[in-house]
Amino acid sequence: MIVVGAGMGGIYAVHRFVSQGLSVLGLEGAPDVGGVWYHNAYPGARVDIESANYCYFFDPELYREWKWSERYAAQPEILAYLNHVADRYDVRRHIKFNTYMVSGQWENEANRYSVTTEAGEVFTARYLVMTTGQLSKPRRPQFAGLDDFQGEWYQTSQWPHEPVELDGKRIGVIGTGSSGVQVITAVAPIAKHLTVFQRTPNYSVPAYNRAADTRKHKRLAADVEGVWKEILESPGGLILPPGRGHSGQYTYEQIQQMLEERWAFGGQSLLSLFSDQGVDPQVNEIVAQFVRERVMDTVEDPKTAETLVPDEYPIGVRRLCIDTGYYETFNRPNVSLVDLKADPIERITPQGIRLAGGEEIELDVIVFALGFNAFTGALDEAGIRNEHGVSPSDNWSRGPRTFLGLTTTGFPNLFLVTGPGSPSVLANMNVANVQHINFIGDLIDYMTNHGYQRVEPTIEAETDWTEHAASIAEPMLRRKHDNYMVHVNRDDDSRVFIPYAGGFNDYVARVQEVVDDNYAGFIFK
Repeated sequence: MIVVGAGMGGIYAVHRFVSQGLSVLGLEGAPDVGGVWYHNAYPGARVDIESANYCYFFDPELYREWKWSERYAAQPEILAYLNHVADRYDVRRHIKFNTYMVSGQWENEANRYSVTTEAGEVFTARYLVMTTGQLSKPRRPQFAGLDDFQGEWYQTSQWPHEPVELDGKRIGVIGTGSSGVQVITAVAPIAKHLTVFQRTPNYSVPAYNRAADTRKHKRLAADVEGVWKEILESPGGLILPPGRGHSGQYTYEQIQQMLEERWAFGGQSLLSLFSDQGVDPQVNEIVAQFVRERVMDTVEDPKTAETLVPDEYPIGVRRLCIDTGYYETFNRPNVSLVDLKADPIERITPQGIRLAGGEEIELDVIVFALGFNAFTGALDEAGIRNEHGVSPSDNWSRGPRTFLGLTTTGFPNLFLVTGPGSPSVLANMNVANVQHINFIGDLIDYMTNHGYQRVEPTIEAETDWTEHAASIAEPMLRRKHDNYMVHVNRDDDSRVFIPYAGGFNDYVARVQEVVDDNYAGFIFK
């Protein structure tokens, strides 16, 4: 078996598959474990799910012994945790680091993949498990004049591991998604001047980060198996305050009070307050307007506040940012905001950035926080081909098609961990990784016990699952607005929502039904 990627998913995959007696080779392009938590080492990087949920639960002793220092752990602590896990379970000896996969050819007669690395090494394996993640292939900056810039420029998604000197510099940050919000908040206090280049304002809510709750850790650690069961039965793969059901049963005043309570709790909980806020525009607008008013209350300059107010799309349509003082940052005298909708970037010059209106902003450092080529970026880069020379995404011209988000027709023994058609980016990714990998491990045991060498989904199972996922996503506001989770067919403007939107708990239950029915929907040979 070959496991590609050594982030949270890859580390567990190697451990899980080795533990069941399989011969495992891991391939990782970075010098060490960590995945996105290795590469995204930018200032301010931290998890936007509470640390107590964003970790492994497969070993109660591991959960008990590791004590997080913060409610929302920062990148260095998460990376230290992943290194600790890799050491504890001795997974590194099964992984080749500094090794990029560039092709994976299915050999039909041998029932194997032939995998070639960038260095020209060739390995063969019965199974190919892609734990490369859905938000791991960075978007490259595409700005005229970038090569002429005489200062330094960096990407949040590929931050250097050697020290980067930012103190006292004139810094420009392009992008105000999750990574942009975090790096902006972190560098503002040390910059001589920080210029934020914003195209579309995002909704951001406070994390209220603080020291980790030791009593909470003790309580969860006392029943790790029970906590894991509760997580598997939760819509997002994490423990949050329970939703309050349909908004229609409450008065406007009661709704406002509940919004205040969720705002005070912080984090992702605002998105799960009412069952209808993701499908009913009027209810969504109440939640969105609540956040907009918090922005106006926080930002002192009225023009800056107006520019920062997110009013172009419903809340929750794009990834909700979780911050540690983002809007307060714009009250600093050394921070300015550029509205790229009003005055776009014309080009990057040797001295900085020139806007279409003619203004040139001189900079020493430019930080690009541009996001990722989601879902297919890392998969396409791996160069996987079946016996007909087709790649998985070649069959997805009108939107991804998978069975359970884990397998796709025409590609035997290929597993796409947290792939399209699974809850993926809508759920706690670490929990989703573990659930997927456990399914794969159990499936391989089933194959071994029955003398099978290859497996793939039937066309009917893939079609049924794809149609089922589409029907669930049909009423969602998220599907109706452009974002990285939506595939748009430009010829007829039809829209395909890429992740499974039925909830992590519903997904887990449906996967279990497949297992209980002797893996119905799969063809074994």
